[in-house]
Amino acid sequence: MLALPATITIGLDPVLLRLGPIDLRWYGLGYIAGIWAGLRVAEPYARERGITEEQIWRVLPWCIALGLVGGRLYYVVQNDFGGFLRDPARIPAIWQGGMAFYGAIFAVAGVLCWFAWRRGLPLWRFLDAASLFAVLGQALGRIGNIVNGDIVGYQTSLPWGTAYSNPHSLAPELGVPYQPAAAYELIFNLVFFAILWRLRRRLRPGWLFVLYLAGYNVGQFALFYLRANSVLWLGLKQAQWTALIVLAATGLVALWLRSHPARVELPVSAAAADA
Repeated sequence: MLALPATITIGLDPVLLRLGPIDLRWYGLGYIAGIWAGLRVAEPYARERGITEEQIWRVLPWCIALGLVGGRLYYVVQNDFGGFLRDPARIPAIWQGGMAFYGAIFAVAGVLCWFAWRRGLPLWRFLDAASLFAVLGQALGRIGNIVNGDIVGYQTSLPWGTAYSNPHSLAPELGVPYQPAAAYELIFNLVFFAILWRLRRRLRPGWLFVLYLAGYNVGQFALFYLRANSVLWLGLKQAQWTALIVLAATGLVALWLRSHPARVELPVSAAAADA
């Protein structure tokens, strides 16, 4: 196919540095930067909301570890699951691209619910802080996707169409300009983070989390019209159906928060005992 002219050409090797058998990749660097930046904004906010440093570090390693595992496994399940089962060595190969952020959200929310139930931690305040962590962390994590070329949109003649020239790129075709879907998500998340940051002290516990879920799902539903993923059903892609389901669940959470404002202020264990 004849390549259309592109304004932006990315020729970076997805491997930033090779140290013998170890490859330092832009993808991994993006995740490290995202975790660092997310923690820098979420930890001070959590302390403002009455969460202690000991409580933060009790749950943080589990959230990071299981969030990465959840993101990878969700990707594996929804992308060529049979192929991964036939070659299970590919499952942990996250450096090749392939993380579904919904899996990370589900995993981290589950971890926080578990610790809140078992240790009496303030669930909704943790979820609010996790929202700031997630939206900024995902934005920086998209840097690796931009270099990899593993998240692209459809072919385009727009002046900001992005073509890849490095033979190690994961783009579908070299030299062909695509909609820069990963860059769109990076920009969306940065703008969304700015909105959440301005509202962080104005909302009661739990509502920042609800706003994050609502905004993230609306954003994913819209952005996936530009991503070159296969259509699943009724003209929508799998992530768009997931967004609709999670958005409906978010509405139920919002109704619960509105109906139980006093119990939201309590740790989960205390609220349960008070029921």
